[in-house]
Amino acid sequence: MNIDGELKSVVFSHPCAIHMDPIEKKPLFHFLPGSKILSIATVGCNLHCLHCQNWEISQANPEESEAYYLSTNDLISLAQKYNTKSIAYTYTEPLAFYEYTLESSRIAHQNSFGIKNVLVTAAYINKKPLQELLKFTDAANIDVKAFSERFYRDICKATLKPVLDALILTKEMGVHVEVTYLIIPTLNDDPLEIKNFIRWFKDNLGVETPLHFSRFHPNYKLTNLPPTPAETLDRARNEALTAGLKYVYIGNLYSKDSENTFCGNCSKLLIERNGYTIISNILKKEGVCPYCNHKIYGVWK
Repeated sequence: MNIDGELKSVVFSHPCAIHMDPIEKKPLFHFLPGSKILSIATVGCNLHCLHCQNWEISQANPEESEAYYLSTNDLISLAQKYNTKSIAYTYTEPLAFYEYTLESSRIAHQNSFGIKNVLVTAAYINKKPLQELLKFTDAANIDVKAFSERFYRDICKATLKPVLDALILTKEMGVHVEVTYLIIPTLNDDPLEIKNFIRWFKDNLGVETPLHFSRFHPNYKLTNLPPTPAETLDRARNEALTAGLKYVYIGNLYSKDSENTFCGNCSKLLIERNGYTIISNILKKEGVCPYCNHKIYGVWK
C-alpha cells in the first residue's frame, strides 16, 4: 500500500493461514513423498480468477482480514518445532507476499536450518524478482490456468506469456517443477488447446516433469458450470501419456492408477497413493527404480 508516499507491504509477517499439510496436497508427487509440510499464506493475490477456491483470503483486503503475527524467524522456529523438512508458500499467491516469502526462504536455507522451500504459485511475475526468489526455492508447483491468452484475460485478469516464461526459467534454475492444469468445462477443455499445451510442455519442460490434470468444482463466480467430467480428465491424461510424458496424474477425482507413480522406463509400480495418503513406496531414497535402475525425476530424501 502507498503509506505516506512509500510503497510498503502490509502483509509482511502477518499470515492469515498456518497449517501442516501432506505434501501431496500441493500437489507434489515427486518431492519428499509422504512428508508433512508447514503451509502458510497471507491475504491477497495478483490474479483475480473467477473460479478461485480460496477466494475468501486471496481476494480479501489486509485491513479487513484476521491475521497472525509470525516473523520470518518465528516461522522457521515453527517449522523446527513441528520437525518438518519444508515450508510451502501457498493457498493464495506467494508472489503477492513476495517480501515475506523471499526473506523466510533465505533464512530457511541457512546452513543451521536446511529447511526446503516450496512455492505453490500461478507464476505471474517478472523475470528479475523471480530469479532472486528461485535462488532459495527447492520445489514449485506452478498452475497453468489455460493455454489461451483469452482465458487469462477474461477469467484471471492476467496474461499467459509471463507464466510460460516463468516455467522455463524455474526449470532452468534447477528447481524441482511440477505443473497443475485445472480443466474447466467449456472454458479450457478444448481437446486441441490441451493437445497444444501438452506439446509445449514436452518441448519446454521435458517428458520427465510431472503434470497434474485437476478436476474443477463450481466455486466463487463460476458456480454456473458443472464439475469436470471424469472422461475429460482421462482423455487429457491419455493424450499426455501418448505424447510421451512419463508422469501424468489426475487430481480431485479418483481414477484408477492416475495417482500412482510408475517407472518412466520399465512401467513398474513404484508409489501407490489413495488421495493424499501413501499406500506403498518401494522407490529407493536415491530415486532409482529397484527393477531397472532408472533415475526417477524428483527429490526423494
